[in-house]
Order: sequence, then C-alpha cells, then structure tokens
Amino acid sequence: MKKVTIMLMASISLFGMKVNAQEDYRENFKFGLKAGGNFSNVWDDRDDSFEADGKVGFAGGAFFHIPIGKYLGVQPEVLFSQKGFRGSGVLLGESYDFRRTTNFLEFPILFTIKPTSVFTIVVGPQYAFLLSQQDDFRSGPFTSSEFRDFENDNIRKNTLGAVVGFDVNVNHFVVSPRAGWDFQANHGDGSSSTPRYKNQWLQLTLGYRF
Repeated sequence: MKKVTIMLMASISLFGMKVNAQEDYRENFKFGLKAGGNFSNVWDDRDDSFEADGKVGFAGGAFFHIPIGKYLGVQPEVLFSQKGFRGSGVLLGESYDFRRTTNFLEFPILFTIKPTSVFTIVVGPQYAFLLSQQDDFRSGPFTSSEFRDFENDNIRKNTLGAVVGFDVNVNHFVVSPRAGWDFQANHGDGSSSTPRYKNQWLQLTLGYRF
C-alpha cells in the first residue's frame, strides 16, 4: 500500500511538472485536429409530448486558434458531426426500436477567454449544414434501413445554433467538452411530414495542436 501511495504521488507530481512546464500558446496562432463523440437528442419547444432517447455518434475535424492578445481569441472549427435520436415502443404487439442518424458539416465560430495556459472558456454561434440522414427500424424479425440525402424533401439543411464549453490544454493536447443546441427546427416551411424538432447535444473530443 505504501508503494502504491508513493507511485501515485510521484505520478501526480510528474503531471503537475508537465503542466507547469508546458508551452503558453495563448498568443500564438495554432492549427489542430480533434476527434471524439456526441451524445445527442432532440426536442420540440411546441409539443411537450414529443419524447426521444439520446444516441451516440462521431464528431471530429479541425480547429484554428487565432489570438486577440493573451487573454482573448477566436477559434473557428470545421467538424463532421453525427447527431440524432432513438425511440422504442410496441407496435401491433411487437416491440420496436427506431434510430435516426443525421450527418452534419458544422462551422462553430467560438470566442475564447484564456485565464491560464491550461484552461480556456469557449462560447459562440454555429452554422450546420445537413449532409444526409439514415433511419433504422427494427421490430421482431423485420428490419429496414433508409438513407436520404433530401434532394427533394422540404427539410431545413441550414441551421443556426450555439455552442458553449471549455478546453483543457496540456502541452500539444487539448480535451474539449462542449454543449450545443439549435435555434431553428428541422422543418423548412413546415410542409414536411417528418417530425419537427431541434437538436441538442453534448460533445467530448481529444485534439492535438501543431
């Protein structure tokens, strides 16, 4: 037990030394890549009875750190982001499971507040473009999958939203928790037969700065 305690204390001390010795990038332009995942769901602000379960999807892309002095900056990002939701229930005596995966190309423009070289607060608007959607339905022995690119359907492809979160910076690595939500519903002019909803999501990625 004593040896384990000594090893743990030594590891904490070593990590602390690395953090203290890391590069202070706050006044430097940086480019980075990151990858991780979303936990997403949907909501309808006009219908309280609309319920869905969250699902996990991939998120990843590139980001740029543009300093405005030491304590402020702008961080534009370009991400491929999978969102969607799950639903389940009973239909004609058979249980069913429904999964919708929506693939977006996202462009967050985040304003950064950098009180220390280790911790960065980010907040800002986001533009998202809907690339495609896949619906998977399973009930007993019956399974179906439909892929749609919305060329002829009245679904909103261009959506505005907001993102807030922070970055934890350790040398070239950055851990980035985020939360985001759409301002606009997925319907275009409202004539589509698909359910109306807005996306909301939690995101966690690991990145590397060059």
